[in-house]
Amino acid sequence: MLLLVFKTIDKKPKINEQIRAAEIRVIDENGQNLGVMPPANALQLAKERNLDLIEIAPQAQPPVCRIMDFGKYLYKKEKEERVARARQKTIEIKGVRFGLKTSAHDMEMKAGQAEKFLNKGNKVKIELVLRGREKANLDFAKERLRGFLRLIQVNFRVEEEVKKNPRGLITVIIKT
Repeated sequence: MLLLVFKTIDKKPKINEQIRAAEIRVIDENGQNLGVMPPANALQLAKERNLDLIEIAPQAQPPVCRIMDFGKYLYKKEKEERVARARQKTIEIKGVRFGLKTSAHDMEMKAGQAEKFLNKGNKVKIELVLRGREKANLDFAKERLRGFLRLIQVNFRVEEEVKKNPRGLITVIIKT
């Protein structure tokens, strides 16, 4: 019998009596380094100030602990994570579809739409939809797709080469 045990990774830091290191580096609520001391002494200092002892750098030698309010610490951590998530730029993949029978004017309009997407920083998935017997002549379809790419005035690079899928041909481009 095979038994797998997974230990869940808990993001919460150790506080007060949970700290098991023999010696810890202590920083007070004002950011002053109080030096290296046993956890019992640091915990006594924290209790005198009605605050908590929080392990903020467990991998350091010796581990770094800070004297501060645990609720305030959690609030600051959560706020930093929220700001970090807000700063992440998400790149969307926008799509442009056309068929072999699409007129020249419509192709120009769709190329203009692709340019707008590229200028906004999005990737553009260009799909040439093939129906019925159109799937038999792939060389002509690939040339039609390359012609569409030549209509786009913005500098771009091909992120995914032209590939066949059940509906036709697809490529993905991104602004350089």
